[in-house]
Amino acid sequence: MGRIFGTDGARGVANQELSCELAMNIGRCAATVLTSHTHHKPKVLIGKDTRISSDMLEAALVAGLCSVGADVMIIGVVPTPAVAFLVQEYEADAGIMISASHNPVEFNGIKIFNENGYKLSDSIENEIEALLQNGVPPEALKQGGEIGSVIRVKTATKDYISHIRSTVQGDLSGLTVAIDCANGSASTTAQTLFESLGAKCLLINDVPDGININDNCGSTHIEVLSKYVVENGCDVGVAFDGDADRCLAVDEHGVILDGDRLMAMFAYDMKKNGTLKNDTVVATIMSNLGFYKFCERYGIQAASTKVGDRYVLENMLENGHNLGGEQSGHIIFLDYMTTGDGQLSAVQLLSLLHKSGGKMSDLAEIMERYPQTLVNVRVANDAKDRLEGDEEIWNAIRRHEDTLAGDGRILVRCSGTEPLIRVMVEGKESEQIGAMAADIAGKIKERLG
Repeated sequence: MGRIFGTDGARGVANQELSCELAMNIGRCAATVLTSHTHHKPKVLIGKDTRISSDMLEAALVAGLCSVGADVMIIGVVPTPAVAFLVQEYEADAGIMISASHNPVEFNGIKIFNENGYKLSDSIENEIEALLQNGVPPEALKQGGEIGSVIRVKTATKDYISHIRSTVQGDLSGLTVAIDCANGSASTTAQTLFESLGAKCLLINDVPDGININDNCGSTHIEVLSKYVVENGCDVGVAFDGDADRCLAVDEHGVILDGDRLMAMFAYDMKKNGTLKNDTVVATIMSNLGFYKFCERYGIQAASTKVGDRYVLENMLENGHNLGGEQSGHIIFLDYMTTGDGQLSAVQLLSLLHKSGGKMSDLAEIMERYPQTLVNVRVANDAKDRLEGDEEIWNAIRRHEDTLAGDGRILVRCSGTEPLIRVMVEGKESEQIGAMAADIAGKIKERLG
């Protein structure tokens, strides 16, 4: 068995790579490790997204957890950040989210949070991984009254919505907002949340049927929202992914505002108000050159990490920063939430727009975005391991870097959650960087595809 946990939990095609047996064993191993650290019967919270496979995996996880004596609180379909928040609110020892985020419906995943709402530390995850490889000892399985119990919590969405509402003062009256729920977790919370703040809400893709999650909708297909905002005369549009931990936006003209633009607006406002700790925002190596230019212009420090919200969060915690995120729309407001939260980001954005009294396009002008091309090359998972040592690929990359001569950059990296190698080229000329990205992608496909 290869390694189960990647950069964002266990992820794979449901009922294939992520089987019921594996889910049950993850439950057993996680509870066994938790018990060894807490020295008491653990209580574990479980949430899920709207995928048809989520119920199946939930049942397997519950069986595994209870079989080794853990008590389970089932909170149903909720956004991933709701699990991170409620694990503290309900005084649980851990929280588990069943979701594959922005991935297609055939995928699913299992992400575990600790008692403080943060993703598991590497050391704890490694303990669970080792136990998965070796198997739970027979004596860990309980009998009789020692088997874990299950309760279903009916107040989860209400308690989560109440927390997000508390992060802004005033209301959003007068704003007309288009909201794309990606037929995912936000379908259970968005309307109640944004209407309770006084906004006029036009919801799309908010009727999940188990198989339409992320299907030509949400933050991964934001062009749908862009067109809708223009056609319906909205002030702004926000789009979430399947588990609502990321948010992208569009202005009143349908222009897409990615995570970099959103972070720039938030950082500027927080610095002006004296709430941006250390005058620093944490981004990743994928953030646009324009974002770093914005930071230089306004005296904001930009820390840079590897791609992945866990690395952004690690930097924030280590250095005492309170704002960070990714171009993809994972934005962390550490004053309010321990992980990226799409609806929290949207509420903060709409509050900013409402207070300004202006247009979303005017606020977004604070950052100029440099042209950027991203090409995904599908490869087998084991082929990703060969990327680093392939000189032909790296020679092609170096040749194009010489052409850019410092007026752009090239990033080639393996996805931590999908069988993809991502090629990003950034520079002044769209046509030039597009050709460079295509050439590098072609070389990767030739060598590793």
